[in-house]
Amino acid sequence: MEFSNESSPSLLDYPRPSVAVDTAALTVDDGDLKVLLVRRREEHRAGEWALPGTFLRERETLAAAVLRSLRDKAGIEGRVPLQLHVFDDPDRDDRGWAMSVAHVDAVPFQELQKTLEADGVRLASVTGDTQLIAGLPYGHADMVRLAVDRLRQDYAQTPDPAGLLAEPFTLKELRDLHEAVAGRPLMRDTFRRQMEPQLKGTGQMSDGTRGRPSRLWRRGR
Repeated sequence: MEFSNESSPSLLDYPRPSVAVDTAALTVDDGDLKVLLVRRREEHRAGEWALPGTFLRERETLAAAVLRSLRDKAGIEGRVPLQLHVFDDPDRDDRGWAMSVAHVDAVPFQELQKTLEADGVRLASVTGDTQLIAGLPYGHADMVRLAVDRLRQDYAQTPDPAGLLAEPFTLKELRDLHEAVAGRPLMRDTFRRQMEPQLKGTGQMSDGTRGRPSRLWRRGR
């Protein structure tokens, strides 16, 4: 058997794409599931709405890049987004070959109120602003769709796993939240039978200012 005398190529000999991170920050506002968008200040596609994201700097971790992009682009701090999916279509970015590690986070609306006071930051309804979301650059529309699917899967079995609802809450408030995430009505009795065993009663009742007094609950985990 003969072997070639050619030296093996090093990692530097292979072409490498740029690596970016993008984050779909989801929340529920006024009974509607929404995603946070920022207006691009960069020269490329300046003024367009997009997910907050950035390219990795030298020797920077994905987690650090995500936190930097959320802080610098959207004024969000103190979060721990989860990796969602790697989008590696060579044509996803018309600036050149770039792959993006998409992340997802579900953020209570009250934590976004100060952020939304800034210019160039807005929420888009995932069901009502479909044209806006479909037109997002860099494959961000696919990232939003996948993030919404992931959140809906999480909420299908567990009561408010992302902690979007302040405790304590009534079962009606919990169901309203889950309906907003699901984007459809949920059967009241079926929802109660599924979720109530996973909750902890507080032994207290609501004050009745929004309907009749009801039992108050906390998440079981």
